[in-house]
Amino acid sequence: MKKYLLLVLASATLGLTSCSPFQVRSDYAETANFNLYKTYKLRIDDLKLNDIDKDRVLNEVSKQLQLKGLHPGDNPDLIVNVKANHKKVQDVQSTRPYGMYGWGGPYGWGVGMSRTWTSNYNEGTLIVDFIDAASQKLVWQGIGSGISVDSPKAKQRQIPEIVAEIMANYPPQKGK
Repeated sequence: MKKYLLLVLASATLGLTSCSPFQVRSDYAETANFNLYKTYKLRIDDLKLNDIDKDRVLNEVSKQLQLKGLHPGDNPDLIVNVKANHKKVQDVQSTRPYGMYGWGGPYGWGVGMSRTWTSNYNEGTLIVDFIDAASQKLVWQGIGSGISVDSPKAKQRQIPEIVAEIMANYPPQKGK
């Protein structure tokens, strides 16, 4: 019974995590010892966001770092640089032909119509870089894209979600 319950919980977790609207990936320096990093300092060199979104992103990154056991410090082990950008996306969709068919049934000639429509929107990306403060080298990077930049309500909901998904890959599991 216990094994069955674990299997159901694992399946449900996999099902929920595989439905994410975001594309998240990360990379890391295999030579870095992530157990040594205990403190961090946020740096925002290239965070081109309005003040509201900037606060949302930085607060969520800090929250996630603290959940990982890291603490802010003036003489940090890690410099955490957060960047954001967005791109214009054009989504094209079309339907299969419909309408009357002429001579020869559905494989003959005749009249048919299809419909094509496009939608344009902006998609946001967050990049979180962890830089070893002593060596000034990048040791971990997480990237998440798919934020609905054009919708304030969506951003309010999505920023915590995407930061949590990005940070789920830290610390990296070596060998995976």
